[in-house]
Amino acid sequence: MKRDHRAWRMMLIVFTASLFFISCKQEEKPVPVKDEIYVAAYVWPSCHYGERNAEMLWPEGTGEWEVIRKGTSRFAGHYQPKVPLWGYEMDDDPAVMEKWIDAATDHGVNVFIFDWYWFDGGPFLESSINNGFLQAKNSEKMQFYLMWANHDVKKNYWNHYKYDSDSLLWTGSVDQENYRIIVDRVIDKYFHQPNYFKIDGLPVFSIFNFHKFVEDCNGLGGAKEALDYFRTETIKAGFPGLHIQIIAFGGNEKNPGILRHDLSEGKSNSELVSMLGINSVTKYNWGQGEGLEDYIVWGEEAMKRRENWDDALDIPYFPNVSIGWDDTPRFPAKGQANVIHYNNSPESFSAYLQKARDYLEEHPDQAKLITLFSWNEWVEGAYLLPDMRWEYGYLEAVEKVMKKQD
Repeated sequence: MKRDHRAWRMMLIVFTASLFFISCKQEEKPVPVKDEIYVAAYVWPSCHYGERNAEMLWPEGTGEWEVIRKGTSRFAGHYQPKVPLWGYEMDDDPAVMEKWIDAATDHGVNVFIFDWYWFDGGPFLESSINNGFLQAKNSEKMQFYLMWANHDVKKNYWNHYKYDSDSLLWTGSVDQENYRIIVDRVIDKYFHQPNYFKIDGLPVFSIFNFHKFVEDCNGLGGAKEALDYFRTETIKAGFPGLHIQIIAFGGNEKNPGILRHDLSEGKSNSELVSMLGINSVTKYNWGQGEGLEDYIVWGEEAMKRRENWDDALDIPYFPNVSIGWDDTPRFPAKGQANVIHYNNSPESFSAYLQKARDYLEEHPDQAKLITLFSWNEWVEGAYLLPDMRWEYGYLEAVEKVMKKQD
């Protein structure tokens, strides 16, 4: 009996030592975990009924579908009107959003960036998020964040059939009282959502027209105060801080500035970033491509701009890939020179998406985020959603690049 007991003790010691040896080997050579790549597509939430939408812009009650459906061909081979494969669905319908979320995540798009507006003391086009996306049964599959589209809107910009005047319909400017309401609303209504997109634990908030933001704050001092207030309120709400992202314009010059010279007060990009606490820069799109016509020429110009921005900044620059450009439904006078139509295909888009992925690999110290123009900008000729010409071609291009085996 004693001999059996000793044998059992010896086996236990050997087994324990083996576990310790295996544990040590695992600590010495941890299994690497690859960082997730975030592919974020902009959502233009204009295609739904809203009382103010119908009263001010789109009286037929289907939002901007009213304008998109009236697109006309301006030259031989011009694909207008754009026709969605799934029909003219309302973007504030949770069932539609469920379909969007499944299609996006199945093909490698895992973040939506919603264009978000504040006009005349209240939100505009917000029901696409509130009634559609956040009510979708599968919303937890998709992260999201907001881009404050703080630009002015002229009367004939979003519906030239209703207005022939280019006078101002809405201003994107807000006073201090409205700004504080915006901050409270964004934090309370969106930041606390479990699928709100964060970088290093910080909720991301993007500002479309940063030049205008600084002007509306009466200069750099006011802009710093406004951003500091937003950060403080975000921290009070239980977050470690706020990630401010701005949209870059221009960039053709060798040393672009994040602000126009008259707003920068002679400060360099590094000084501005440090003073204002800006965390990252990206693009909304490659630019309107006026006079280029060729997708590859447009893309190569965008690559040069990206290189210039990369050299100019010491904060992350997140690469953008654009699908196309054709806003002729909004502008009756525009024609062939205003449309990207040569070499405009899922294959060309796929090549530039690969360049964006390569860029992330070349910048391992920053978050792996790519922004795409866009999920559903039908009226500007840039959308991932399936249509009658390409069907699922653009979504399949994302899948090809983002889900490939390394």
